[in-house]
Amino acid sequence: MRIPQHVAIIMDGNGRWAKKRGLPRIKGHERGAHVLHNTVKWSLELGIKYLTAYSFSTENWKRPKEEVEFLMNLFVQMIDREMDLLRREKVRVRILGRKEGLPESVLRKWNEVEEKTNSFDRMTLVIAFNYGGRREILDAVERILRDVEKEKKIVLNEETFKSYLYLPDVPDPDLIIRTSGELRLSNFLIWQSAYSELYFTRKLWPDFTKRDFLRAIESYSRRERRFGGLGDG
Repeated sequence: MRIPQHVAIIMDGNGRWAKKRGLPRIKGHERGAHVLHNTVKWSLELGIKYLTAYSFSTENWKRPKEEVEFLMNLFVQMIDREMDLLRREKVRVRILGRKEGLPESVLRKWNEVEEKTNSFDRMTLVIAFNYGGRREILDAVERILRDVEKEKKIVLNEETFKSYLYLPDVPDPDLIIRTSGELRLSNFLIWQSAYSELYFTRKLWPDFTKRDFLRAIESYSRRERRFGGLGDG
């Protein structure tokens, strides 16, 4: 089975999972965090080098205040809870997103986990938090314009533009998985997903299992990636 170097996941369906069970939405998010923990372990078993999880988007600020506050606290709790696993398995954590507007507790944990795991190299877990693909592109353009104003010479091509993105050294995702049956990217990795393989499943994220994950990887391994060329056919 051909294993992708970088898998990115849109972890959708926490709220619907909770609603189906008559539970508050936060219970779905708690269960979803547990599934992410498992997915990190499955990725390590398969030798995946990069795993990106879409945890909190720039649009998620529109949700009820209580839910937003819970998600902020869940981020902090999840990092604390997973530190043993990260150290034991040598997983580096990097956060993809904007720091503006985030609570001080989240910023402290963001800086702490990146610093503590900086030397680990078995796998990189990228947590997309306060992230939006369009905002990332706009931020890149703003940084380019600032450099132009400073009279810095810029030859604008794809490689140059990528260097202005949030985490330019992280390779583009080979495979993007979205749960819950929705067939869209929802402002996730707009630039980076240009040639990503997409896999959609109707499973809600809290119900996502190792078998579902392997099914997605198997689907990817059967595909021929041409990157605009003709391939072998």
